[in-house]
Amino acid sequence: MNSSKNTVKRLLSGFKPYKMQLAAALLLAVLNVAATLYAPIVTGQAIDLIVDKGLVFFKGLVPLLVELAVTIVVVAVSQYFMTLFLNKVTFSALRDLRDQAFDNLSRLPLSYIDSHPKGDIISRLISDTDQISDGLILGFAQLFTGVVTIIGTLVFMLTINVKIALIVVLLTPLSLFVAHYISKSTFKFFKEQTAARGDFTSFVEEMTGNQKTVKAFAHEDEAEEDFEALNLKLQKVSTRAIFFSSLTNPSTRFVNGLVYAAVGIFGALSVISGHFSVGKLSCFLTYANQYTKPFNEISGVVTELTGAVACARRVFELIDERPEKNDSHLPNLKHVDGSLTAEKVFFSYDRKRPLIEDFSLNVKSGQRIAIVGPTGCGKTTFINLLMRFYEPDSGRLTISGTPAADVTRSSVRRSFGMVLQETWLKTGTVRENIAYGKPDADFSEIEAAAKAAHCDSFIKRLPQGYDTVISDETGAVSAGQKQLICIARIMLSLPPMLILDEATSSIDTRTELLIQEAFGKMMRGRTSFIIAHRLSTVRNADCIIVMNSGHIIEQGTHSQLMRRKGFYAKLYNSQFEK
Repeated sequence: MNSSKNTVKRLLSGFKPYKMQLAAALLLAVLNVAATLYAPIVTGQAIDLIVDKGLVFFKGLVPLLVELAVTIVVVAVSQYFMTLFLNKVTFSALRDLRDQAFDNLSRLPLSYIDSHPKGDIISRLISDTDQISDGLILGFAQLFTGVVTIIGTLVFMLTINVKIALIVVLLTPLSLFVAHYISKSTFKFFKEQTAARGDFTSFVEEMTGNQKTVKAFAHEDEAEEDFEALNLKLQKVSTRAIFFSSLTNPSTRFVNGLVYAAVGIFGALSVISGHFSVGKLSCFLTYANQYTKPFNEISGVVTELTGAVACARRVFELIDERPEKNDSHLPNLKHVDGSLTAEKVFFSYDRKRPLIEDFSLNVKSGQRIAIVGPTGCGKTTFINLLMRFYEPDSGRLTISGTPAADVTRSSVRRSFGMVLQETWLKTGTVRENIAYGKPDADFSEIEAAAKAAHCDSFIKRLPQGYDTVISDETGAVSAGQKQLICIARIMLSLPPMLILDEATSSIDTRTELLIQEAFGKMMRGRTSFIIAHRLSTVRNADCIIVMNSGHIIEQGTHSQLMRRKGFYAKLYNSQFEK
């Protein structure tokens, strides 16, 4: 429960920037409740003016009816503006919370993204924050008015009849004890529900994003079975959470009914004995109902807040994840000539499963370095270390004579241009996608880069040309065309070092020849790291590094390695055996 209390405190601290709006909402709540509580007094006075058949004092009723109408207008207006303020404050605070979560997500190391389902992260940012806002909007609205109503009603009841007021005060708190017991029991169920919702969202995101693969392998039935299993789990935990939380309302209403009946009986006896008027009894019954109602609403609020707290905990877990070490105090990498050394580098994703061990490499400025080897040998991992997506467990990487760990990560990454096998385009125009790494580029530069990447012709055939909106999900451009746009993106910024990871895998043979020619121009004078499985594409590399099980086992030019008749020669010949 301590963690729940800490979560609530932390959640409420997010409303500090909006304390003036909250204060205004509280004042409006006071006005709303005061007007609401004044209405029964007017009604009771009107009832006392209706003494008997034919004995109605109409002159006294008219001003009371006008007074009642004004009171109703005040209630409606104050309720409207109070709700407006509370909604604005709540959504503003939740916007700040989402900003914090996404800001931290963007600063988290790649290891976090790789080790957590994307659907679960999406669920924390969207579904969980929506649940928090729903709970807080209901909570604040009913909590504000509820607390003020309890205090105000109690004061009014004590001024009318102390004995009957004591009956109400002594019996009503029973509903709070009931609500507290139920909410304490339901928290764990809401926690299970939010976790199950995250798993469910993750699965749906995974399936919708890979429907082609699912259909290609005729895996629809198995996918439906997995979906049903997750759906059933979500249904069970949701039903359990809702069932136990729904016990709150009838339980508290039962207690409130007992209070109302006790007030009615005791008040009726007082009227018969002549100590109470019918109008005052009517007023008191209304107050008794209004006094118990907030307890019932607050118990419902407790249930809603329980679910909101469970969701808030998941969002705070994302916010509290340790980001990459802040390196803003370090200098930027400057005067990059393209030279690079790796000295006794060790790295593994899992300490129990070594991957790269005692890796050393010396790359001169302007060299074309091809990295080849079987799947899982550490090629892409080495690139991840170059880009500082991961940090070595030990050893040192040096770029242009400067240790990579002694400069900012962003400056290291700006020194490389990456064209990956897996393309990615943001939702936006073709122009914006090409200029992704150089937003201030003018159109002539963008067009020149597109022509160099041989994608200018098909871009101009698009409906709006360079202003056509595309994304990674739409079918406006083919996989090969997406890769050409990604290549144009690098050609526009032209950093001093390049990383080409199977960069022409989705391009037809004719276009590949053109791209290889463009790459030749782009790599001239630049250090390039080329990862390739088709060894025919790396024959012209200045140095071919052959990796296996995280080690460099061979190194040299294509002709040198072929003469040695070692691992590379066997790998190369195996691709051309009949």
